[in-house]
Parts: sequence; C-alpha cells; structure tokens
Amino acid sequence: MSGYTNQYLANQIASATPEQLLLMFYDGAIRFTTLAIKAIDNNDIPKRAYYINKASAIVAELDATLDRDQDPQLAENLDALYSYMLREYMNANKDNDAEVLQAILTMLKDLRETWARAAAIYRKEQTGVVTSDPLAASGPQGKIAVAM
Repeated sequence: MSGYTNQYLANQIASATPEQLLLMFYDGAIRFTTLAIKAIDNNDIPKRAYYINKASAIVAELDATLDRDQDPQLAENLDALYSYMLREYMNANKDNDAEVLQAILTMLKDLRETWARAAAIYRKEQTGVVTSDPLAASGPQGKIAVAM
C-alpha cells in the first residue's frame, strides 16, 4: 500500500463513527474470507492461511470489543457466534475446506446487513435522515460523509 493510501485509510478510520467502524470490520472479515475461499480454489495454501488469519483476527476483535453492559443477552449470543466462527476458521485452514468458509461468509454478510439496518434506524431516529447503509453514503473523494 502506498503512503497516500495508508494516510487515507487512517483518516477514514479516525473520522468514522462507532457504527461505521463496526461495518468496516465486517467488510474486512467478508473480504478476507472471500479471498481465502479463492485461495483454496486456486490451491494457494500460503494465501489461504494468510487470509484466514486476517479474517479470524477481525472476528476475534469483534468478539473482544463486545459491550456486555448494553445488552448482556445479545453480547452472549454474539460471543457464541464469534467463537463458533473462530473454531470454524481453524478447521477450514486445517482441512482446506472452502465450504466451511462459505458458511462463515454467509453469517458475516447477514450480520453486516443486520448491523447496517440497525445503524440506519439509529441515524434516522437521531437526525431524521434515512440511509440504507452508513458506509454507502460518501462525500467528496469517497470519504464517508454519514455521521451517526
């Protein structure tokens, strides 16, 4: 990555709301899981391991940052789901199994969609502005313009 790209990403992350950061995490996990599936399809073991490690690191971070005080039951359910995904990432890496990764990918996409809807509802309640996905709304030069 170029220095400009790194600076752009750092600025984007620094100016993101918690809701936008959560969606960025999901986007990263989805991207790396998709790349791991492609690596398996191409029989590229080093890339498979690399992308699975990246995706599982994001899921582990999502798990580690759960706010157990806000909604303990939701946090417990997400913790169980993230723990399941982490075990399955290890199994997929060990067994070179794209089907396991595809199942995780489906879960990640469903969770991302759910959180995007929740963020849009929250934004509407706070500002009266309707957006379907806080990350889809972009301002000049692709910078995220939605503030929640």
